[in-house]
Amino acid sequence: QVRFVESGGGLEQPGGSLTLSCTASGSDFEYHMMDWYHQAPGQERIEIARIVQGGDRQWYRDPVKGRFTISRDDRKNMVFLRMTNLKPEDTGTYYCNVPQPPPAGQEFPWGRGTRVTVLS
Repeated sequence: QVRFVESGGGLEQPGGSLTLSCTASGSDFEYHMMDWYHQAPGQERIEIARIVQGGDRQWYRDPVKGRFTISRDDRKNMVFLRMTNLKPEDTGTYYCNVPQPPPAGQEFPWGRGTRVTVLS
C-alpha cells in the first residue's frame, strides 16, 4: 500500500516562498496521478494542484495559478509543490494523495500533512 509523508512547511511572510515535498512509499508511484491538497483552518480539504503520470501536464485551482508549481521525480517517488508569492489565505495544512475519489484499489491513507502559516 502506498503511504505519503509530506514535509517542507513553515512560517512565512506574505510574498515569501516555500517548497513542499511529498515522499511516497510502495511501488508503482509513477503510474499514479498526484494531487496536492490544501486544508485551511476550519475548512474542508480541497485539491489545488495535479500532475499527471510522467509529469507533462499539470492543473491548478485558480487561487494558486501562476504562483504554485507542481512537479514530480518518479525516480525518488516524490512530488513537490513550489509555492511563491505566498498570501495569508495559503495558510493551512497541505497533503498529497491521488485524485479523490480514488479508483478502486487506490484508496491510500492520508499522511499527516505539512503546515504552512503565512503571516497576515
